Amino acid sequence: MRILGIDPGLQTTGFGVVDVDGHALRYVASGTISTKHMAKGELALRLKVLFDGIGELAQRYQPDAAAVEIVFVNVNPQSTLLLGQARGACLTALVVNQLAVSEYTALQMKQAVAGHGSAAKAQVQEMVRRLLDLPGIPGADAADALGLAITHAQVGRTLARLGQAATLERRTTGAYRQGRMR
Repeated sequence: MRILGIDPGLQTTGFGVVDVDGHALRYVASGTISTKHMAKGELALRLKVLFDGIGELAQRYQPDAAAVEIVFVNVNPQSTLLLGQARGACLTALVVNQLAVSEYTALQMKQAVAGHGSAAKAQVQEMVRRLLDLPGIPGADAADALGLAITHAQVGRTLARLGQAATLERRTTGAYRQGRMR
């Protein structure tokens, strides 16, 4: 399975591609998509750069699934809104390219990669380097994206084991069935 991890950001979006074969992880690619060179007032064009960049990654690397970081709430509501729009452009590009998208918090990713949710950026970078046997430490945004791909690989294995143990089925509550309240 090939997983594309995305760490969304309006100025810098990190990406990481990892192949998974059982418990073995293999690094494929990583990097960033940057809009820092663009004027801050060009929001729509910056979002298009992100959308097109993610679409190009999906076409180039042909992943089977994608993992995206869930947005956290900043102290500054304007920053949160801009980050949400960047994330939306990334999610839309993934869905347009017919990828199954899973979402993880930074805490979940840090726990999966470094063993605890309060891991510093440097710890995540070092653990990603070790887990993927990289010759050097990846940049912070790329490391987070690779960490998300690694997280999805671990969660995918766990879910597959759970699926073998018991059949899970979707249920609706008594309050909401067939698209309307009763």
